[in-house]
Amino acid sequence: MNILVLGSGGREHTLAWKIAQSDKINNLFVAPGNAGTAEFAKNVNLGVNDFEAIKKLVLGENVNIVVVGPEDPLVNGIHDFFLGDADLKQVPVIGPQKLGATLEGSKAFAKAFMKRHNIPTAAYQSFTADDLEKGLKFLESLKPPYVLKADGLAAGKGVLILEGLNQAKKELKSMLIDSKFGTASSTVVIEEFLEGIELSCFVLTDGEDYKVLPTAKDYKRIGEGDTGLNTGGMGAISPVPFVDETFLKKIEETIVRPTVEGLKKDNIPYQGFIFIGLIKVDGEPKVIEYNVRMGDPETEVVIPRIKNDLVEVLQAVAEKRLCEVALEIDARSAVTVMAVSGGYPGAYEKGKEITGLEAVKDSIIFHAGTKEENGNIVTNGGRVIAITSYGDDFREALDTSYQNIQKINFEGMYYRKDIGFDL
Repeated sequence: MNILVLGSGGREHTLAWKIAQSDKINNLFVAPGNAGTAEFAKNVNLGVNDFEAIKKLVLGENVNIVVVGPEDPLVNGIHDFFLGDADLKQVPVIGPQKLGATLEGSKAFAKAFMKRHNIPTAAYQSFTADDLEKGLKFLESLKPPYVLKADGLAAGKGVLILEGLNQAKKELKSMLIDSKFGTASSTVVIEEFLEGIELSCFVLTDGEDYKVLPTAKDYKRIGEGDTGLNTGGMGAISPVPFVDETFLKKIEETIVRPTVEGLKKDNIPYQGFIFIGLIKVDGEPKVIEYNVRMGDPETEVVIPRIKNDLVEVLQAVAEKRLCEVALEIDARSAVTVMAVSGGYPGAYEKGKEITGLEAVKDSIIFHAGTKEENGNIVTNGGRVIAITSYGDDFREALDTSYQNIQKINFEGMYYRKDIGFDL
């Protein structure tokens, strides 16, 4: 079997690493991939939104399944492109069609979906430039802090949490009138602030049945103690220690099942991953957001804990027989720590040589932003390398990751030394 994974980050390296372990694989392609995926797959230098180039690759290499890593091509309708093409429609795509991808592509769409299906979430209202005054009035009715979310995709930067009412009003104007986040903030969702501890739940569905994957918790802020700017993620832990069987059952009954059933009721076809960002408030789970793909860096701890042949699982999704699959989960904890470029998430330099990778023992290295240059592996992004380790508990796994990350070096390298501090 020939499989194509679209994307170039740590998530895609992890998915490809797991797929490559299957006996069913003949050829594995990653587009565009990174220096890590090049070790066991064929990297193909094309963009994830270049659908015509992807078509040419799929037909030329007899690709049997396409696994879409990032959200962009899904929101842009890559699955629909395959279904609408006579030559491609028989090739399964793991990832929802454009309508399903709107759960991530539009915060307002997602909130309306949750309201319709009684899925617990924060109270909210949506506003455009035409009803700015109503938005300003709505802010006055809320207690601080104020949560403003750009409706569309804003590369993880479209959510503002503000303490002052005047500052919130100013930012609302900036988003709606001055297009602070471009077209992403032509609609802004204002919602109540929820106080609690966050976690992520991952679901794989074939549109009929679903499997709940291991829970994870990631750390978004650049600074220790969860301070500073938001990043794409500085580390992650799985399973989440405070999620017991009772809480897991609540998540499934009040959120996962109503989500999958809601997709069916609304005639939204969905084959792929659903990432549900949750917050635990007074012992109850509530949804912060949906993503329509795996999270990063959570993938680097969730996928290594799945013992099944991932190709068999993906085939079952493609053939709508996920009900036949029994997931086997590794009981050990997995932890990943992310090494990032100096200056990230602000301006940073690329092309810094990475040394010490060969010295890493008892951990798995997942490349996030790397490439090969003149026989050396160099930095090629803000988040560069994820170091994943197993342990009997998350502390043991963390110790191993921290021991190994110290063996790696590149100019300006930074990582958080307090992953799991709040557990």
